[in-house]
Amino acid sequence: MASAEIVAEAAGTASKLRIQHLGKVFERDGEAVSALEDINFDVSAGEFICIVGPSGCGKSTLLNVLAGFLSSTSGSVTIDGEAVSGPDPRRIMVFQERGVFPWLTVEGNIAFGLSKLPRAEREERVAHYVQTVRLQGFENAYPSDLSGGMKQRLQVARALAVNPDILYLDEPFGALDSITRVIMRGELLRIWQSERRTILFVTHDIDEAVQLADRVVVLSSRPARIKDILTIDIPHPRNISSPRYLQLRDELLKQIGLAYEI
Repeated sequence: MASAEIVAEAAGTASKLRIQHLGKVFERDGEAVSALEDINFDVSAGEFICIVGPSGCGKSTLLNVLAGFLSSTSGSVTIDGEAVSGPDPRRIMVFQERGVFPWLTVEGNIAFGLSKLPRAEREERVAHYVQTVRLQGFENAYPSDLSGGMKQRLQVARALAVNPDILYLDEPFGALDSITRVIMRGELLRIWQSERRTILFVTHDIDEAVQLADRVVVLSSRPARIKDILTIDIPHPRNISSPRYLQLRDELLKQIGLAYEI
């Protein structure tokens, strides 16, 4: 398997995000617990990366280190050649829940973080992202008045409004019902194709990974190491019944130990 760096160079694109020999060790009850070991991969600007692996393997830990919320024990994370040393307003994390402010309206949530912009520009940006996530008519509604899918769209809009160069998404659709999840995948894909932000997306859902990602980073059980980086070489929109889709899905299931035979 070619390294991510070689793949990026072959495609003629520079690395946006570079992870080299990354390790993370926690101290618990006086003992060292290794969560991540020797993680290496590159991400190109505008690329959609999904991260999958067994439950509890360290996917969220990896995302939090990349976003600067946790420090690494070893190795390095750089963005545009600059070391990540903490959270940065240019990079936004979207969580599974609790990502919107219940005391603010839809417009208020999207405008949060835009106070330094001139009023006209702020209003224009809020209106743009209300339309982008299809929440027209709900501008003055509060999160308690929204469905689960609408709240997630609002969270994505709030993240995009501050013009981030990287979005980190940690199981953002995990609390939604299956039908809403499918709808939200389509919405996120539509927004990504329009905005072309760099996205790193943690998921337990193999179909979600195959439907969304340019590449899928497969982690081992804890301590997490990279088992494989699988390129999803199917154009969008993806036919989930196509032989290639099923082949890639089954390969991912095999990689994380969930393949089965009848």
